[in-house]
Amino acid sequence: MIKKPLHNFHIPVMGLAYTIDSPVRVAQYGISSVVSIIDDEIIEKMKNFYSTKFNLNYASISTRVEDYRAKRITAYLDMLDDIVNEKFEAFKEEISKNKTALMNFVEMLPNTSELTAGLQNLLNQKEGIASSIKSFVEKHLSPGSIDVNIMTKVDKDNFKNHHQLPTMYNDAHASLRGFAKSRLSSSMVLSAGMNPRLYSYIEEFDDFYPDENGNIKKKIILKVSDFRSAMVQGNFLAKKGLWVSEYRIESGLNCGGHAFATEGLLLGPILEEFKQKKHELVESAHVMMNKILEQKGRCTVNELLEMKITVQGGVGTAEEHEFLLKTYDVDSIGWGSPFLLVPEATSMDNETRQLLTQAKENDFYISNLSPLGVPFNTVKGSSNEVLRHEKQARHRYGSSCPKKLLALSKEYSPEGTCTASKKYQDLKLHELESERQEISPEIYQKKKENITEKACLCVGLVNAAYIENGIEIKGEKQGVVVCPGPNLAYFDKEISLSEMVKHIYGKTNVISHKARPNMFINEMKMYIDHLKNDINNFTGSITAGQIKKWKNFKENLLSGINYYENLLVISDYFKADLNIRCHLQHYKLIVSQIIIPEN
Repeated sequence: MIKKPLHNFHIPVMGLAYTIDSPVRVAQYGISSVVSIIDDEIIEKMKNFYSTKFNLNYASISTRVEDYRAKRITAYLDMLDDIVNEKFEAFKEEISKNKTALMNFVEMLPNTSELTAGLQNLLNQKEGIASSIKSFVEKHLSPGSIDVNIMTKVDKDNFKNHHQLPTMYNDAHASLRGFAKSRLSSSMVLSAGMNPRLYSYIEEFDDFYPDENGNIKKKIILKVSDFRSAMVQGNFLAKKGLWVSEYRIESGLNCGGHAFATEGLLLGPILEEFKQKKHELVESAHVMMNKILEQKGRCTVNELLEMKITVQGGVGTAEEHEFLLKTYDVDSIGWGSPFLLVPEATSMDNETRQLLTQAKENDFYISNLSPLGVPFNTVKGSSNEVLRHEKQARHRYGSSCPKKLLALSKEYSPEGTCTASKKYQDLKLHELESERQEISPEIYQKKKENITEKACLCVGLVNAAYIENGIEIKGEKQGVVVCPGPNLAYFDKEISLSEMVKHIYGKTNVISHKARPNMFINEMKMYIDHLKNDINNFTGSITAGQIKKWKNFKENLLSGINYYENLLVISDYFKADLNIRCHLQHYKLIVSQIIIPEN
């Protein structure tokens, strides 16, 4: 029997390491979380750390071992499975025998859950409570899922003795293989857009296909920002006999990590389109998938397979959480950045966590730190930022680039160079110096900043976990890069796991900020600022295509605002917040006054 999830929220992937061991911390309570598996080095170090901590028999895997990246990932995921199962069995035993522990657990469950009602009834029993609880727990409880994340674009070619290795040894391909060969029964989240070559590689592994009962051991989740992208990617996979079990919709700008802005499409209208057209995703994919499964001689599926729609990005209150669940029929809500303030759930050093508790709205910003060339959410004052500025004051730029995960630029070498590396930045600065006499000082300085702002994410995004767990950090001192979403500005203290979960379900409130705008309003402001900055900072020749893009962006914003105005009429939730109407009118006026340049 497939058990229902205990919770209607999940913890999304955060950075390379902030959720690297979250399953060990929270899965026994039924909370699902996502582990990044692109960096095999931190995975190997965390495997060795936990193998020692729990006295497990997991040997180290050297880089000299054939296919070491994939093997390290498989071993780590298998170890997480061992630890989670052991902790889950111990937790079930505890709540079966300890009434206080059971009561505390019930407080962490949603009020509307059938499980909550069942456990509450058992607590009210006067006789035979221990055996009844044990039987009920065995039947209904399951640990949270150990899901994994792969950024599809982080798929660097790899070389040995300057000879390029086969595609299967590319970074993302090896990560996928590591998950596929693990014994986990969970999901793989593919983010950052479509990688056809990587998607095609999934075909090679049996665990991604439905069995004779329609069950899929390893499910595919696509992180998307709009319906069109979901349809294109879902159909691409269906034509290979693969099913997308979940579309994870994320706000383009009101999120942590990399920000992939839509063309002015706001989250509410996007969710509405998914709600209205979900049947199209299901039915078109079902027909195509079955056709290919039959051609491959695999089990076809008679009944439509489950397809979940989930959402994340900027959610901060129980009211917003409940509104998304009820209005858009989503299956789960992702709560990311607030969990950075929960030591029981995420891996982070004390210095960075304290920085986040003290940061205000103006401290969170979208930067150009990422070597991928994609806008990147971060916060002012990180130790990485301090160290970079100290180096730059001594006219030293760039990182030593020890991992080369983001060495994706082929501008100077067929083996790839990272734009945050010293090698790349020295070459670029030398080129800039040669044209210094031909450009104004202002343009020179702007170009220099664009080159030197890039940070080494491969090291900066894992150091927090090393510091917290006392794992030695070798090489150049890089500090910590942290990538929270702007929503974290409204959370200002460390929070226990129990408190955070109760906050999500409306049983308590951990936000002291009295003037936090609604998540939809926050996102709207970000998109308006994005359009204005894009127009004001544009330095190229203004083409008809560029004008059309800006006009489309503006029209989508106005259409989104009209959608929210209509929701005001029909939604009790919107009626409860009188500021929303004022915000909508204010931003509608601002958007209408944005002037699109003509060529």
